[in-house]
Amino acid sequence: MDIIADILLAAGALGAGFYCLVLSRRLKRFNDLEKGVGGAVAVLSAQVDDLNKSLQSAQQVSDGSSKALQQLTGRAESVAQRLELMMASMHDIPEAEAAPTSAAAADEDAAMAAALDAAAETQEEAKSSGLMFVRHNRSQNRVA
Repeated sequence: MDIIADILLAAGALGAGFYCLVLSRRLKRFNDLEKGVGGAVAVLSAQVDDLNKSLQSAQQVSDGSSKALQQLTGRAESVAQRLELMMASMHDIPEAEAAPTSAAAADEDAAMAAALDAAAETQEEAKSSGLMFVRHNRSQNRVA
């Protein structure tokens, strides 16, 4: 009877050892860094690290942009205030005389008239060179 008990005990120990060997192989395949869950976890953790780095850099850039925008807004407000003061002070300036009395003003008027004449001549040349588009009256084109 002792011999049978010893044989059954040895068989049970061999069976448990074989079962542990099968489980260890399955666990190695499960934790494999290339194919198993271990690889997926490693890839996901690397992606989380990359996302954290990009998030921090985006926060730094947005903080810098926010500060620059605040500075520009402050400058714009100060310029707007100065413009408002300038516009308010323009009401205090007396209006200029209606007719120019100096020779320089007369020369400026002559130069302006010459420029207007030259512009009118170029427009006439453009008109005489031919029409690009002709508008037709639709009522004339209809056949009765």
